[in-house]
Amino acid sequence: MSKDITSRADDYSQWYIDLVRKAGLADYSAVKGCMVIKPYGFAIWENMRDTLDRMFKDTGHVNAYFPLFIPKSFLSKEAAHIEGFAKECAVVTHYRLKNAEDGSGLIVDPDAKLEEELIVRPTSETIIWNTYREWIDSYRDLPLLINQWANVVRWEMRTRLFLRTTEFLWQEGHTAHATRDEAIDETRKMLDVYATFAEEWMAMPVIKGVKTANERFAGAEDTYCIEALMQDGKALQAGTSHFLGQNFAKAFDVQFNTKDNTREYVWATSWGVSTRLMGALVMAHSDDDGLVIPPRLAPTHVVIVPIPKPTPELVERATAIANDLRSKGVRVKIDTDDQNRPGYKFAEYEKLGIPVRLGLGARDLENGTIEVARRDTKEKASVDITTITDHIVKLLDDIQANMLERARAYRDEHITPVDTWDEFVRLLDEKGGFLSAHWDGTGETEELIKTETKATIRCIPLNNPQEAGTCIKTGKPSTQRVLFARAY
Repeated sequence: MSKDITSRADDYSQWYIDLVRKAGLADYSAVKGCMVIKPYGFAIWENMRDTLDRMFKDTGHVNAYFPLFIPKSFLSKEAAHIEGFAKECAVVTHYRLKNAEDGSGLIVDPDAKLEEELIVRPTSETIIWNTYREWIDSYRDLPLLINQWANVVRWEMRTRLFLRTTEFLWQEGHTAHATRDEAIDETRKMLDVYATFAEEWMAMPVIKGVKTANERFAGAEDTYCIEALMQDGKALQAGTSHFLGQNFAKAFDVQFNTKDNTREYVWATSWGVSTRLMGALVMAHSDDDGLVIPPRLAPTHVVIVPIPKPTPELVERATAIANDLRSKGVRVKIDTDDQNRPGYKFAEYEKLGIPVRLGLGARDLENGTIEVARRDTKEKASVDITTITDHIVKLLDDIQANMLERARAYRDEHITPVDTWDEFVRLLDEKGGFLSAHWDGTGETEELIKTETKATIRCIPLNNPQEAGTCIKTGKPSTQRVLFARAY
């Protein structure tokens, strides 16, 4: 275990904070509730962002950018939307500062009050749909498939790096369609994109489902989600895709001429993931020695460490190996530091979660071998140096697959059918994970369970089997099980 990282068994929450900070992912800022994403953390986020961006474009979407500020009156136009976000909004009331007459410093100029307050973007549905009214007039203008990469502000009282901060980075897709079915297909398609990214790139298995009415996005008719399970048995919502119906089109009067030359309101979706995925990546895979990063997202795939220090001969051979690996698309670093001992370097690279470490010494050169250490299992092997490139390319794929399989096995072991209230409460405390239980379908019961246990309905899984039963809390009839969990 790394000496400067708290163990997961001792304090999982502190382990997470230690790891995020000690591995150089992020740090606290001078602005309460906000974070600084450090270069190493941002490099991982860039890999996430670039991959998702390609996936969005492959499904026909294009990028645009909309203002950070939203007139207060816009949020008032969709009743459920403003009710959902009102308590989280940061509000701009003035546009100028001035020096205080008593010389005490800068003050807000009372004469510079805005005629209408501006809301710092908590989400962009309102500003975007006000714009879409100008862009959409005919069925020929549809579908409109736009994504935005941006930052948003949602005022938070209790924050945690990456998982919940006042300002965070994200993408938000906003699409307009001619029919209800087209919009629902888009909503489900983007959910599939998120699930594919989570599993094939983050090596993080997810459950696709739909939220209950209590948990759905403010202003949506349906919210679809992907839910993941962290190593402490808590769930994390990793992405959402919303079918907005015609709510925002009606609020902003966005209509189009149909092929039959009638005027109809368009159908809408929105969908997004955020830097919260960084927190998910840490908690799904990492251990007491540091990060464990899936190769597809790792800024560096392989680090080559000359042992015991970088001599010209060792660096020359390491450079040749690195160049050959780079020709295969492998991201490689050669450690040329001659101040620290190999043991210290090994511990640091474990902390950073670099998937593969190569140790190269004079004796290795004599024997024609090189030591290969993989981060996920910590296994070491001596490999013929002439075959190292092919070995590493295959090994990276093996690590990616192993990380997904290991996370899936943990998740599957922590999906537990529960039939009684006593068992429900006991397993929440003793085992955690997803509890598959019957629920009577009412928001009142859902809220009661949340109040008593802090467990929420994470989702109703897609294609959920229908099964007669009784609600674990009220004993009323139920037609299906839903997934409960405590969550971030």
